[in-house]
Amino acid sequence: MNLMTSALTRNRLTAATPPNRAVAVWLLICCTAIFAMVVLGGVTRLTGSGLSMVTWDPLTGVLPPLNQGAWEEAFHRYQQFPEFQYKNAGMDLKGFKTIFWLEYAHRLLGRSIGLIFFIPLFYFSVTGRLAGHLQRQVLAIFALGAVQGLVGWYMVQSGLVDNPHVSQYRLAAHLGLAFIIYSSVLWLALNLFFPPSKHRSPGASPALKRLSLATAGAVFFTALSGAFVAGLKAGFIYNTFPMMGDRWLPEELLALSPAWRNVFENAVTVQFDHRLLALTVAAVVLALWKRAYKERVNARARLAANLLLTAVALQLALGITTLLLEVPVALGAAHQAGALVLLTAAVFAVHAVRDDDGMLSG
Repeated sequence: MNLMTSALTRNRLTAATPPNRAVAVWLLICCTAIFAMVVLGGVTRLTGSGLSMVTWDPLTGVLPPLNQGAWEEAFHRYQQFPEFQYKNAGMDLKGFKTIFWLEYAHRLLGRSIGLIFFIPLFYFSVTGRLAGHLQRQVLAIFALGAVQGLVGWYMVQSGLVDNPHVSQYRLAAHLGLAFIIYSSVLWLALNLFFPPSKHRSPGASPALKRLSLATAGAVFFTALSGAFVAGLKAGFIYNTFPMMGDRWLPEELLALSPAWRNVFENAVTVQFDHRLLALTVAAVVLALWKRAYKERVNARARLAANLLLTAVALQLALGITTLLLEVPVALGAAHQAGALVLLTAAVFAVHAVRDDDGMLSG
């Protein structure tokens, strides 16, 4: 009798909380758009296009210059700022249009993501598909998206003062927030596709669960260190591997004082740290993969471990190749995309071995 009652209770719970496929698919579409935004942001940075639009008009800025006079006015505004004066003084209107269109596309995609997120959010809310905590979580992510727009402009402003380079601190904040938003949306989508009441991983030990969280954290912080590499253009020095020049420990590692500044402001140290973090991530992923196969985890957790190992191997190869070839635009953008692919695999791995009681399920 007790067994029958338990079975009926489980059936009722399952029937009461079916996975909302439409909402899950919408969230995955949002993830895809954010992924494209991150990659396009990398291309914008690598091509030196990010400071071509010197004003931020959230509403009126949707339209680009539509005639010759408007283009000349936009170019004239650009000429008043340090990037043109110190770096691109020989640029003509045609060259300006090239960098302008990339930054414009980046900003337009950001606005489009807002619509892709808000319109279905409104529809699903009024039709009752976003109830309770799920609605609150989605609204919080939408608010983070609005903050991201402000952070992006705050980053651009840092390159419009004296030095025609954006602050590496603000760049890291902008990229880090993008990764947080992406991971949050992905997590909610995974919750809907794989509800904790249906897809448990009873064989995953607490140690494996902690290791999966540590892996995701390591991937995130390595990506943040990559933002400092980009902001300081540290990828253009010491284009050798595994040694940095002819040394394992470059002489300039502690050139700045106080010592903590080297971690964030010394290009040599920043590149060294990024290398070290990347190798650490590879080691942690390998440990997770070995442990997942040693333990009795389910097929989804095993798949996650395989994807994670593949992603870290590809990202490591991409990073080394990008460094050796002195950061060509295509490889630099691919490396940034690879960071997000690796984070995707890490989030999937955490989700696949999450707590049986749904503690991590959102």
